[in-house]
Amino acid sequence: MSTLGRATVAAVDIGGSGLRVQLSHGTEPGPVRTAPGVRIQPGGIDVSALAVAARALVADELPMQDPDVVVWSMRGLLFLADRTEVMRIVRSSFGARRTVVVSDAVANLVGALDGLRPGAVVAAGTGAVAFGTDFAETWRRVDGWGHVLGDVGSGAWLGLEGLRAALRSSDGLPSGSSALLEAARPSFGEPTTWPRQVMNAPDAPERLAGFAPAVAAAAIDGDPVATALCAHAGEGLADALGAAASGLPDPVLVATGGVLAAAPVRTALERRLARDGRVLAPALGGALDGARLLGTHLLEAGTLPAHAAYLLVD
Repeated sequence: MSTLGRATVAAVDIGGSGLRVQLSHGTEPGPVRTAPGVRIQPGGIDVSALAVAARALVADELPMQDPDVVVWSMRGLLFLADRTEVMRIVRSSFGARRTVVVSDAVANLVGALDGLRPGAVVAAGTGAVAFGTDFAETWRRVDGWGHVLGDVGSGAWLGLEGLRAALRSSDGLPSGSSALLEAARPSFGEPTTWPRQVMNAPDAPERLAGFAPAVAAAAIDGDPVATALCAHAGEGLADALGAAASGLPDPVLVATGGVLAAAPVRTALERRLARDGRVLAPALGGALDGARLLGTHLLEAGTLPAHAAYLLVD
């Protein structure tokens, strides 16, 4: 029997581009509150600071009581040495009766499918990760290795490849793009300053992703190097999605993230899937929606499918 009633679910989604919190009272979602997201420090992700910031965003909506359920969707969860410590911190900060800590890859899938259904999603924002599951035996992540080692097709990847092509043009190499070189100067200045900006800055992935729209615009204007980069991005996302879905019978395939607003990337993604006889279903929501849906499912069903790496329930 459902216990949703007027229960309060606090949905938290933490990604590279921001921290978002939304309270839902019963079936009524409230406003989305935002703050800066994950910054990788020398000691790793400061989960305690993020938890304090998330609770502060909704302090005025929870003046007298704690939420019934908090669902903490987090980028980079898989790479943390002690995920139970994240659970402890979130539980302590919110004081909820039930606490859920989930990878943003899972939350993205639940949000895109509008529920806990077998399927696979590729999420292409600042970073990129594909994930497929039947919420029982199969839990498969593909990529999500970060902009230095992977995240093919992400905003950071596309921006980085665009800057590399711009630098090749600056060096007079035939594989460079003068269009991308000129497009990069207003944001990044002279090329000699670029390495420090994208190698040492704590917000380097976000800076790189900020250049991705310029790469897409150059592709639309006919620049051959930018066109090839966008095609590579879309094909890489399609390959990751297909790999994440392998082994699932008739999975629903969805794609989310701001990079897909770039027509050359999305076209390449859909074309590669069509070659394999696959099509994308419309994405119905994102990771924050997925966190909210996981919370309401827990209230209504009393349980959630758990996984030690991807979905923890206290």
